[in-house]
Amino acid sequence: MIKKLGEAEVEIMQVIWDSENPVTSNYILKELQGRRKWQLSTLMTSLKRLTDKGFVVCDRSTGCNLYTSAIAENEYKAGASRHFLEKLYNNSIQNMIATLYSDRAIKDSDIEELKNFLDQLEEEE
Repeated sequence: MIKKLGEAEVEIMQVIWDSENPVTSNYILKELQGRRKWQLSTLMTSLKRLTDKGFVVCDRSTGCNLYTSAIAENEYKAGASRHFLEKLYNNSIQNMIATLYSDRAIKDSDIEELKNFLDQLEEEE
């Protein structure tokens, strides 16, 4: 089972996932500007935690630390989504959609988009 990430950790991972190449801590810090007012030491603590959890690999062979993802973005999101559905909606996507719709968190256009997506999935089978 994949460990859960905190909000800040997800933001760091998103920067790493979005990059096609290994990234430095300074690159991550720059990408997070505007969202997080962090010092480099705070980011380094989070990167260490992500490494310990098995999400990030740090390559020190080049003289500067280069960070890459050890877990694919889709793999994490699938696991987190299953956990979310299970904990909050008793494993029912219908309950989740009904709650979001009744609170007007999703619009009719979102429902139409979901219908089209499901129709496409059926056609591919």
